[in-house]
Amino acid sequence: MRLRTVLTTKKLFLIYVLGTFVAVTIVIFNLGYWCTSSTDVKMPHDQVYEDSSLIQQSKSLLVLQEHLRQWEINLMATERELKRLHPEHTDSILRKYMSPDLPVIYIITPTYARPVQKAELTRLSHTFMLVRNIHWIVIEDAEKPSDLVRNFLKLSRLKYTHLSIATPSSYKMSSSDPSWRKPRGVLQRNEGIAWLHKNLNQFRDGGVVYFADDDNTYDLQLFEEMRYTQRASVWPVGLVGYLRYESPVLGKNGQVAGWFTYWKPERPFALDMAGFAVNLKLVLQNPAVKFNLNASRGEQESYFLDQLVKLSDLEPKANNCTKILVWHTRTEQANLKNEDKLVAKGLRGSDMAIEV
Repeated sequence: MRLRTVLTTKKLFLIYVLGTFVAVTIVIFNLGYWCTSSTDVKMPHDQVYEDSSLIQQSKSLLVLQEHLRQWEINLMATERELKRLHPEHTDSILRKYMSPDLPVIYIITPTYARPVQKAELTRLSHTFMLVRNIHWIVIEDAEKPSDLVRNFLKLSRLKYTHLSIATPSSYKMSSSDPSWRKPRGVLQRNEGIAWLHKNLNQFRDGGVVYFADDDNTYDLQLFEEMRYTQRASVWPVGLVGYLRYESPVLGKNGQVAGWFTYWKPERPFALDMAGFAVNLKLVLQNPAVKFNLNASRGEQESYFLDQLVKLSDLEPKANNCTKILVWHTRTEQANLKNEDKLVAKGLRGSDMAIEV
């Protein structure tokens, strides 16, 4: 039975690779055809046919897009079947064959149960689907992983690790507390860092570590900017600190010399959690590195980075910190007061079996 499963897995993998190759070949061939057609020298009497030619090319493009969409659907189904039959090896095989030389971005995301949690994770996962070679480490603020997040991640098409650790009640914020009152996601980020130390090796594994909260918005370019970080890379973050943006300030030599921020600009690293990434090996070489549950307001980033780098080590990204590629957006808290009003009227509220 095991031999049959392995053989089936190999066949499915070959289909996956072949399908990807064929799809890419079709794109390259047709792009070459269109480029040749569009660059042909046209005499005045050819103008009569130009409009019809463009229409025909547009129709061909639509047909090709539909073919590629069907290929993607089939490849997604094949990948799901691979994971079902041989889950312990599928991700490493696909990563090896699809992007062997591309550094992995290990994205650590704390999350917690709330009405908008699945919506936030869905939006975030759709961004990550467009980024090559990532490993998403999702850590719930809970005693044990929830079915909601577990089932969501299984369907995400992403390489992921699902963890959980609960924040002590004395450190939890109430719904009326401002976002800065108490630290959030500290133990969850530390749990993600601990997973890196337990499962990766500094002499074998390379890549980048990035802390991505589930309520932020990310430009795809950001991930390519950070992918080849040597020690620690930094960039501006939009809509944070009650400013349009916060940003590293560069000196005449192009290196980070200070910080544009309102809140405590004298902090060693006065930036947002979304505004930096660190080389994986740097983290693995420092097993004691972590965030501090008792750090003062706005000091988590400085506490973490101070254990790893100096100001002169920082690598400015995003066009010398002049572009905003990540925004500290927050989804409005869901107002569900009419649920109680329905019940008060003797009516039935929404079906709690329906996952939101």
